Amino acid sequence: MSLKTRLASSASALAALAMMVLPLAPSARAQEEIASPPAVEETTPAAAEEAATPTVEERLADVEAYFNNVAPSATLKDIAGPGHNGFMMICAALVLFMTLPGLALFYGGLVRSKNVLSICAQCLGIAGLVTIMWWAFGYSLVFGTNFNSPYLGGSEYFFLKGVGSAPNTTYAGWPSQSVFAMYQLMFAIITPALIIGAVAERMKFKAIMLFVTIWMVVVYFPMAHMVWGGTGLMNGVWNGDAKVTAIDFAGGTVVHMTSGWSALILCILLGKRNGYGKEKMAPHSMVLCMVGTGMLWVGWYGFNAGSALAADGVAANAFMTTTLAAATAGFVWALIEGLHRGKPSILGFCSGIVGGLVVITPACGFVTANGAMVIGLLAGVVPYIFVAILKSKLGYDDALDTFGVHAVGGTLGAILTGFLATSDANANLLLADYAGKNGLAKAGADGTFTLDQGALITGQFTAIGITLAISIIATIVIAMIVKAVVGLRPTPEDEAIGLDLAEHGEAGYEH
Repeated sequence: MSLKTRLASSASALAALAMMVLPLAPSARAQEEIASPPAVEETTPAAAEEAATPTVEERLADVEAYFNNVAPSATLKDIAGPGHNGFMMICAALVLFMTLPGLALFYGGLVRSKNVLSICAQCLGIAGLVTIMWWAFGYSLVFGTNFNSPYLGGSEYFFLKGVGSAPNTTYAGWPSQSVFAMYQLMFAIITPALIIGAVAERMKFKAIMLFVTIWMVVVYFPMAHMVWGGTGLMNGVWNGDAKVTAIDFAGGTVVHMTSGWSALILCILLGKRNGYGKEKMAPHSMVLCMVGTGMLWVGWYGFNAGSALAADGVAANAFMTTTLAAATAGFVWALIEGLHRGKPSILGFCSGIVGGLVVITPACGFVTANGAMVIGLLAGVVPYIFVAILKSKLGYDDALDTFGVHAVGGTLGAILTGFLATSDANANLLLADYAGKNGLAKAGADGTFTLDQGALITGQFTAIGITLAISIIATIVIAMIVKAVVGLRPTPEDEAIGLDLAEHGEAGYEH
């Protein structure tokens, strides 16, 4: 068959697909059209139907836009794409699954049995608190744009006003904005929940709730807008006016660096657990920890692949790189532990897997399989050094290694993203209207764009510095406020009997 014949055949097939996929576009907008004012000029019903019905060419263009995950034409601008919508709803559920029950079991298994329910209560409390804040103003401050600010979004979506089934094409061409908002909510929930690992077993429940309330407003909402918002300071991929040409696919700076560095400062300000270094404080259930780790790994596919905001090739690449990095890091961590301490532990495997997931997060949609393997190797080595060697030497009581895994891992991931990101994995790094405008990409003599690796690396280190400054300074100030208002720590007696009974009146296990 000749090339001409093949092209003609492909065009015919695509046209047929368009006729099947998009035949009901006008009727999907019928409800909106009922509320529209009558036209000034009278038209016959036949003429109106002909004007409303998209042409074959328009349908072909929208089919192509759907499969390539770009914004549709005016014909379908308010219509959600069912496949992408379904994918994003599943991914949102997976990210919530990471916190409830994944993180609750992972952290819960690592504490002593008298504190297991306190971890569950903190995860549940944060999920409810952050959801209310997200509905009232959080989503708008992150993903709004009417402030026209590089630091905060806007007020147009307060109380989720106007957040409905139509897509918000500033961020995604096909998923409903309501689905996009709920997907991003799950990131907002898990981020502060990560902090509790560093202060486990020694911080009041009401102190954690107050701390998280202020921290979300001062740290998370501004950081998320700066990195992911349409007018964000550090949104190098999707903001042509970004002053910092940084990239973060799924939350290395926004999620892991902010929570991890805040966790370190908070655990130092709190002080060590009573009896730390003198009493045995081993995990009470490595089985729960391992189950929680598996849930985190499964949920992380929603976290990373879902950040493509469509069931497309970028999502597929993120799925692959996430798998490679997590598995490699878990194996390398356990291997090093076996050489260093004589035996590879289940905790070592679990810590390595989570470390690999953390480090690949900012890079997953921007690197190839080989880049993911490099990341997995380093994720099994660098966090291990901080967790197994430096923590004891420096003497801070990071109870569940939130700093060693999330802060160190997130920072390492942000750095490696700068060196390993490639347009071969994600052509969005070369978009003329965005990366070409802000300097992330540069035009060659032939008019094509190439990634400016130097600008990217500089942008990554600048973003790291900004994230560190915001997280550390804000945590110090917020902790002082919380201490003055409600106090940070329970009494020594409450800490001794355990936070389950002291703060929640329940026990995780019958004795």
